[in-house]
Amino acid sequence: MDNRTKTNVMRIIETRGVNYRSMTYEVEEGQFDGNLVARKIGMDPDSVFKTLVCVDDKGGHIVCCIPVSQELDLKKAARASGHKRIEMLPLKELLPLTGYVRGGCSPIGMKKPFPTYIDETAQLFDEIAVSAGKRGEQVILAADDLCGLSDAKYADLIVE
Repeated sequence: MDNRTKTNVMRIIETRGVNYRSMTYEVEEGQFDGNLVARKIGMDPDSVFKTLVCVDDKGGHIVCCIPVSQELDLKKAARASGHKRIEMLPLKELLPLTGYVRGGCSPIGMKKPFPTYIDETAQLFDEIAVSAGKRGEQVILAADDLCGLSDAKYADLIVE
């Protein structure tokens, strides 16, 4: 792949010597459907993970990665992160806080590190996909490698 097309996420992964592959897909304006992204890259929606940023009860931030086909259970995420409660980060704060836009947020390479939790179902797959840091691009790698790159822990995060 040509250096001009690599995202910061890809450069970080390569610097750490982790194996990955990337997939691009056509982006439709205003379309933020993770299940559609999974279809476009030919992967099971349970193995394509979205990155959600939350605010904890002390004003800090936590990052949760869950399958695009699922919904984040805020109570489980609060418990996993040791907080009484958390709520979703207001969308207008996403870019200034993380450096990423909606639909292109990755747990790798945010402006600063935040406690990160990946839904435990990621361990069921040989590889999972997460955003490569921009809309229309995914990186596909082993879940344990993603944990290492983002200093994440596995947790039960999804609504049953």
